[in-house]
Amino acid sequence: MKAIQITSPLHMETVEIEKPVLKPGGVLLKVHYVGFCGSDLNTFLGRNPMVKLPVIPGHEIGAVIAATGEGVPVSLQPGMSVTVNPYTNCGKCASCRNNRVNACEHNETLGVQRNGAMTEYLAIPWEKVIPANSLSPRDCALIEPMSVGFHAVSRAQVTDIDCVMVIGCGMIGVGAIVRAALRGATVIAVDIDDEKLALAARLGAVHCINSRTQSLHERLQEVTQGLGPDVVIEAVGSPETYITAVNEVGFTGRVVCIGYAKSEISFQTKYFVQKELNIYGSRNALPTDFRAVIHYLEQGTCPKEQLISSIVSPEQASTAMQAWAADPGKVFRILVEIA
Repeated sequence: MKAIQITSPLHMETVEIEKPVLKPGGVLLKVHYVGFCGSDLNTFLGRNPMVKLPVIPGHEIGAVIAATGEGVPVSLQPGMSVTVNPYTNCGKCASCRNNRVNACEHNETLGVQRNGAMTEYLAIPWEKVIPANSLSPRDCALIEPMSVGFHAVSRAQVTDIDCVMVIGCGMIGVGAIVRAALRGATVIAVDIDDEKLALAARLGAVHCINSRTQSLHERLQEVTQGLGPDVVIEAVGSPETYITAVNEVGFTGRVVCIGYAKSEISFQTKYFVQKELNIYGSRNALPTDFRAVIHYLEQGTCPKEQLISSIVSPEQASTAMQAWAADPGKVFRILVEIA
């Protein structure tokens, strides 16, 4: 069967691999769409230390059940649209013992620590299959990246009395904006791209700040009456945005970090103490976050077409990735359609 493989930095090609064998307790999926995410881009550029090349990328999955193995619940039937929880969990580490399986110490994410989903067929344990039969396979590929932003909002325990600033309006930041708005919070979206900010406003952001053309601090003081946001969600992963999150969050506020900074960061640690901050990491997502995204997409209010920058064939995937690397700020999601 056909698969997409990153063979070395800046090299991606279509290869032929064996079709997976369905085993007891497994589900065979016919893959229709898979999204490229930031980790795939870093892998393509040779900047992902967690990946050993060659690797098949992809963990944002829209598929249809092709067959089920012995012992699979009858609720999973051939023909159903599904997505996949792409993370593993060992069941033994501290995270798993605390029911935080999304942060398993030994997690292996599809397309990162193990081969991913950019193949014609994928065999997966039934426990990792998430039904979404009311959605199309294309829309199912949007669920996982949005769920990461949803999870960050849950980590911060956002409520309707909170003012939430989301730094970075990419796909994960968009998920955080949507979830915070759904919880009734006042959402401030921050980015350096006006098109992304316009979409953030459509998705529920009350205030949108272009931090390249406006003074972020002055605008925040204005819209929060000098208090600062109650919650800041960092969804970029740069030293500058990490420092901004700590500096701008209000006293006794919460900072949630999603993005990975690529270098060490120097903080004014006095703010940790003076503001008595709660600082959270947020990793991956839980099944409840996936279900929450599915429920949101089922409402029909999400401008899904605006979240999809392009849909390409496997043969066009390498060119699409090169274009994304050249102008990363203009891409929400590239979907690969697996014929």
